[in-house]
Amino acid sequence: MSQAICQMIAQELNVRAEQVTAVVNLIDDGNTVPFIARYRKEVTGGLDDTQLRNLDSRLSYLRELDERRQTILKSIGEQGKLTTELEAEINQADSKTRLEDLYLPYKPKRRTKGQIAIEAGLEPLADKLWNEPQTEPESEAERYVDVDKGVADTKAALDGARAIIMERIAEDANLLEKIRHHLNRNAELVSRVVEGKEQEGEKFKDYFEHNEPLSKVPSHRALAMLRGRNEGFLTLAMNADPAQEEGVRQSYCETIIADHYGISLSNAPADTWRKQVISWAWRIKVSMHMETELMGAMKERAEIEAIEVFATNLKDLLMAAPAGPRATLGLDPGLRTGSKIAVVDSTGKVLATETIYPHPPQNQYDKAAQVVASLVTKHKVDLIAIGNGTASRETDSFVADLIKRNNLKVQKIMVSEAGASVYSASELAAKEFPNLDVSLRGAVSIARRLQDPLAELVKIDPKSIGVGQYQHDVSQSMLAKRLDAVVEDCVNAVGVDVNTASPALLTRVAGLSSTIAQNIVDYRDENGRFEARTTLKKVARLGPKAFEQCAGFLRIMDGKNPLDASSVHPEAYPVVKAIAEKNHKDVKSLIGDTDFLRGLRAVDYTDDSFGLPTVSDIIKELDKPGRDPRPEFKTATFADGVNKVSDLEPGMVLEGVVSNVANFGAFVDIGVHQDGLVHISALTDRFVSDPREVVKAGDIVKVKVMEVDVQRKRIALSMRLTDEPGQDNRPQRSSAPRGQQRQPNQAGRRREESSNSAMGGAFAAAFAKAKR
Repeated sequence: MSQAICQMIAQELNVRAEQVTAVVNLIDDGNTVPFIARYRKEVTGGLDDTQLRNLDSRLSYLRELDERRQTILKSIGEQGKLTTELEAEINQADSKTRLEDLYLPYKPKRRTKGQIAIEAGLEPLADKLWNEPQTEPESEAERYVDVDKGVADTKAALDGARAIIMERIAEDANLLEKIRHHLNRNAELVSRVVEGKEQEGEKFKDYFEHNEPLSKVPSHRALAMLRGRNEGFLTLAMNADPAQEEGVRQSYCETIIADHYGISLSNAPADTWRKQVISWAWRIKVSMHMETELMGAMKERAEIEAIEVFATNLKDLLMAAPAGPRATLGLDPGLRTGSKIAVVDSTGKVLATETIYPHPPQNQYDKAAQVVASLVTKHKVDLIAIGNGTASRETDSFVADLIKRNNLKVQKIMVSEAGASVYSASELAAKEFPNLDVSLRGAVSIARRLQDPLAELVKIDPKSIGVGQYQHDVSQSMLAKRLDAVVEDCVNAVGVDVNTASPALLTRVAGLSSTIAQNIVDYRDENGRFEARTTLKKVARLGPKAFEQCAGFLRIMDGKNPLDASSVHPEAYPVVKAIAEKNHKDVKSLIGDTDFLRGLRAVDYTDDSFGLPTVSDIIKELDKPGRDPRPEFKTATFADGVNKVSDLEPGMVLEGVVSNVANFGAFVDIGVHQDGLVHISALTDRFVSDPREVVKAGDIVKVKVMEVDVQRKRIALSMRLTDEPGQDNRPQRSSAPRGQQRQPNQAGRRREESSNSAMGGAFAAAFAKAKR
């Protein structure tokens, strides 16, 4: 691999080149990011999983860039046009955009007007008029009239000469770079409503007449406007000269073109023709090319940011506190078709299923209450998980009443059912519950995701979990890759009990494919529980490399070797043995002996194979073996009598759960079937640039209702409980730390105010849709 790539990545990530080289070698050798992050700290210099993911992503980009570079060099070389200077420029190109700019003049393409003009012998005419302004165009063009070559008159000759120069301008990489730089600093995105679509596209009304700097459009606004355009309600265009007065036709970009070629336009005979060439080149070729490119760049930036928002929210959701191994009743609410019930034991095994009809139109309230109470008593249920979809608040009230009436010692919790229906109808669910009705599978999923959100949510396509920002508008392959990485990191951070894990969960363990994961389950079914990690080597297709990658993340509880229940890798067991022998203890007595372990000096047990970071990690793990990095389980309590948007009143203080975090604020489920928005300006008294500094998905928060729009189902909330509805409660920007204050332009400020009062227009609707 090119050392230049390692140097570039090292500089970008602010790490040493040796660290990058070491990681690249490990990746190329088939090692996974979770394994490298946890068990190869000495080799990488302690890079964490986030740094490693960024490194891996950048490595892929630069390798693709290098492959493209070699293809381009070969293509130009075969044309016999590769000069030393051009080769140097291509080798120095640090982005795909720059590389493609350099390749433009040599890229195989259909015959253009410029090529046809060159074939007709008009290139000398073009060169003379362009370089010698004193030349009289008409008289010079007469010399090139040749009907046999397709040049019928002087106009045709001048048109052909113009086409030649226009193509040169449009394919000049250094000129394009100058224009691109200017537009990135000055161009505006212009959004307008399509005439006659005002009423139909009302959800996009914030963008009916909207301008803002093209290079600074926030992700959520960019994707909202792009969706509006795709749905036929908006038109989007680039204004290259927003400071220019209306009616002025000449763009400053035309001045850049003239300056680039050292052309000074005056009253010379050829200047009118040259000015026309520059103007046409800009308006017909360069402007359109740049608009397409910069719009594409805006979309790409927005996609990357939106995907990162989704990834962050997904991680928070996956790493939410588990209720633990407790008997749980899952309740999937419904009205006409009834509410589905599934009772699972502490291991998630299904014990019973039922369908009840406590709500209209059947109104079998007492019968339903009797069924639930009987199931709770019979199976010693500790928790009731209620899905937060249709009829959830009615069902929540029903459960609260039956708990009170029957004096049941059970706790009810509202659970997000996002993606449960997707799982229920999936091939995986059909294989897991072949004899269970699809609707009942959803109740099982709701119960299990309360016990262990991570173990259950890995069965669902991450895109269906509903915590994304415009996830349907971004690159699906890029989204899937990023979300899969998040799931893999979360699963491996927590660890997996190999004797209870589903194939779906095992598939996410470092080094295991779906085939090997299924083979592990099949081996377990045929031979009984695994008693030792070494037994995994007997599983079909689980070879030495796969074992090396997965072993440290798989747990065997109450096995033959107590270390098998920890994150200590089998390759490091000799270190633990050395600690035990040197201190005259057995391995089992070491585990959990905090006073003894904290008195150890890790450096005393290092050797050529295991350095200080690894030995330090081992000692920490022995102190709290198999510790779960997830937080303690807590629940939110929704207010009684507040079941729908119309029940809300400004000034109410309610408890809720953060369901989603976007760049412009946080959405909070307060139990009314429609999430409210806490705008970024209402999250805290201090200025914040990122809502994630204050909240994350799954947090339990108190909020005040600031504004309610029942018709549009929009709820504005504040986490600053001293705020008063109807007042401008936003914190002063001067309260921001020096260097962190934002100075949005007028359009941006209007947009922030719109977001605060109207929940951000189209993206609010999109989030509500995503959650449903």
